[in-house]
Amino acid sequence: MIASVRGKVAAVSPDGAVIEVGGVGLAVQCSPHTLAELRVGQEARLATSLVVREDSLTLYGFADDDAKQLFELLQTATGVGPRLAQAVLAVHTPEVVRRAISASDTSTLTQVPGIGKKGAERLVLELRDKVGALPGAGAALVAGGAVWPEQVRQALVGLGWNDKQADQAVAAVAEQLDGQTVPPVPVLLKQAIRMLGTIR
Repeated sequence: MIASVRGKVAAVSPDGAVIEVGGVGLAVQCSPHTLAELRVGQEARLATSLVVREDSLTLYGFADDDAKQLFELLQTATGVGPRLAQAVLAVHTPEVVRRAISASDTSTLTQVPGIGKKGAERLVLELRDKVGALPGAGAALVAGGAVWPEQVRQALVGLGWNDKQADQAVAAVAEQLDGQTVPPVPVLLKQAIRMLGTIR
């Protein structure tokens, strides 16, 4: 079990990063929130969870241990695999997820692509007693509110674009939405990258 990795960030892509550890480059799948904090050439420490399948070994990385623990907890629910658990953390912060499960807030959970009403109800039923103590009040939704522009901007800067380019892309994405329901952050990030031209 690889519980964490620390090393130089060798590369960052829209869905993951390569961390050099002892001369070996480890490919780590990360959410946009985690990617936004990584800078190529700088050292980083990621909490990690290794998912073993018959035909693959996939390392998932997180900015902190709380996100990693929630990622692993989500997978104990019926029908939730690593990709769906990662999608949950791509749309909401761990605090928002814990609060939604504890309060039976299925509408927040169904904002995640791949989770319908029944799936959200199952998450609440199976995990409500396991999510642990909630943090203080005031946790903000990271999708569907005003927080997404800054998250997308930070992710773009982390991927190598400058502040001006990132601001222009965020403004263009916001203009396209024009009052529509705000998609999850990963979708918005991909739209912004597409507008900037070549995908890195």
